[in-house]
Amino acid sequence: MVRVGQRVGVNSDTLRGWCKQAAIDAGERPGTTTSDAARIKQLEAENRELKRANEILLAASSFFARELDPRLPW
Repeated sequence: MVRVGQRVGVNSDTLRGWCKQAAIDAGERPGTTTSDAARIKQLEAENRELKRANEILLAASSFFARELDPRLPW
């Protein structure tokens, strides 16, 4: 890794990581594949957005419920 990394101008640890990830993607090693990691990242972002939208909708419904029923406390 060190020799090849020096020849191509890449840090040996970076090259080692790329080789490890390539083996995972090929199914030769256990681990999270690149496509799975990208999908997980996308789903986490979507989950954050849905939680945010849910909070906004909950606040809006609470606001409108108070508007419609003056007996409810502010």
